[in-house]
Amino acid sequence: MSKSPEDALKAVAKTSSKGRELAIRIVSALVLIAVVLVITMLPDHRPFLVMLSVGVALLCIEWGLMMAPNISGRISVAVALAAISALFVGFLGHPILSILVLTFGALCAGLYAYRLHVGWLDAAYGAMYIGWPAIVIMWLHQSNNGTLWVLFAFLIAWAADSAAFLVGRMVGGPKLWPRYSPNKTWSGFAGGLIAGMLTAGALSDLTGLFKHDISASMVGLLTALATMGGDLWESALKRRFGVKDAGTLIPGHGGLLDRVDGLMFAIVAIGGIRLLVLLGTEI
Repeated sequence: MSKSPEDALKAVAKTSSKGRELAIRIVSALVLIAVVLVITMLPDHRPFLVMLSVGVALLCIEWGLMMAPNISGRISVAVALAAISALFVGFLGHPILSILVLTFGALCAGLYAYRLHVGWLDAAYGAMYIGWPAIVIMWLHQSNNGTLWVLFAFLIAWAADSAAFLVGRMVGGPKLWPRYSPNKTWSGFAGGLIAGMLTAGALSDLTGLFKHDISASMVGLLTALATMGGDLWESALKRRFGVKDAGTLIPGHGGLLDRVDGLMFAIVAIGGIRLLVLLGTEI
């Protein structure tokens, strides 16, 4: 049966809308990536601190809106105070103390949420969830070859995330975790892992940061796995809070948390690898 003119027009409009959405997604991602890379490569750590502080504050606002929309402002402030305080302590060269400050701040945020009769565990977890990657990446940036380590985290995570999206769209196939993230597929998962490994190998050849190709591939694999895990974890969190997106800050992507969910886990993975190197593990 041939389509009616109305059906044909609807199909064209739907295709055009998807193309426009993808274009907005690409442009907004490129702008965000360019800004982040420029600030990351500056020799002064202070602009990087400012960028992180703004990012953490925005993430805390989104967290407050997700977990307690009726009193989001007060929850966001409590979570942000814990995360940003720890970040500044880490910037001053006290990474262990920053972890203690974050833990204490998370407990305070939880107690404050308890007094407001909302999820105290959600508030405490939000501070740890947002604050932990922030202090890890600040520590990475200030370490020896810190810019390279941070770039590894960024570029591998972005490559894995982009490849997973594109391969999943083009190939399709069985769903990865349909209960919480119905759009993600096993083909996209495999594409993301391969992209992460290839990106790590290419970066290692350019920088000489790792001694062996197999080491770079393993770093890429672990970081890409962390990226995928972070993306899935945030999807589960959004389902728990009953929201589709964490926010509307970035055109085509939703909120900032929707954009950096996988990156947050990738940063922690790279931080763990960096710590192993410092402890004398040969990579």
